[in-house]
Amino acid sequence: MESNLEVWKIAHQLTLAVYRTSRNFPKSEQFALTSQVRRSASSVPTNIIEGQARQYKKEFIQFLYISKGSLEETNYHLFLAKELGYLSESEYDVLFELCKRVKMMLYKLIKSLAA
Repeated sequence: MESNLEVWKIAHQLTLAVYRTSRNFPKSEQFALTSQVRRSASSVPTNIIEGQARQYKKEFIQFLYISKGSLEETNYHLFLAKELGYLSESEYDVLFELCKRVKMMLYKLIKSLAA
């Protein structure tokens, strides 16, 4: 499955990166932070693609806002993981930059669809 939207592609890359880095989280976090950050990260591209499949532009925009919310949740989980020492500063920086990029792309897409 793939979308032609660039924002979906970058969000998918973010999800893959979150899955890879969260493999190194402590076993004790398997059903807590690891699960939460993976679910919120995968929700970002999932809602983009689900919204794109909707019939009406208004519905698509709503799903993009949901995606944006999931992105902010992911951002916090990554910050928490860094603060707890589960992510190095460099790992966090890479993930944070991907989050920033997706956030800006979502903002621009919502703005263009709402115009």
